[in-house]
Amino acid sequence: MSKMVIEGGRKLEGTVSVHSSKNAVLPILAATVLGGGNNTIHNCPKLKDVASSIEILKGLGCTVQWHENKVIINSDNVFTHYIPEALMREMRSSIIFLGAIISRCQKATISMPGGCELGPRPIDLHLKAFRQLGITVEESHGYIRCFADNIVCDHIHLDFPSVGATENIMLVAAVAKGITTISTAA
Repeated sequence: MSKMVIEGGRKLEGTVSVHSSKNAVLPILAATVLGGGNNTIHNCPKLKDVASSIEILKGLGCTVQWHENKVIINSDNVFTHYIPEALMREMRSSIIFLGAIISRCQKATISMPGGCELGPRPIDLHLKAFRQLGITVEESHGYIRCFADNIVCDHIHLDFPSVGATENIMLVAAVAKGITTISTAA
């Protein structure tokens, strides 16, 4: 592992360009579903998972335009609460769209997300938290159906830190009236 040592006594000057991050942009792409309108993401990486996320957005009814390293998503015309199985299976992180769709449509239907080279990563923390926030969750024949007539706020305690569960809880809690807190958030 490399390290950088900075010894004091001199003024630091200059700029540093930070590369874009797939793990940062995927939940941002999902969050564009929440409120409608145009959302512009600068320095968006052109990666397979980003392309898969954009296909999910288009399938939901969003329009997407690429301009060099900038992507513009308009989510005014989201018309469905369903993500086709083929799109869900393309990437494990497709689960992040579940919270956004629930928030926008008050319901969602997805298949279980795709596999991952890192091994199994269950989504039970996501679903347990959704239930705690007043969302009805049904699991049947490889599909997850969620219904949210009344999203409530609560204190969510995750059994262990989970980035995806934390992001999904935040996407759902964004539309709830009141305050939701998460302990052991990632």
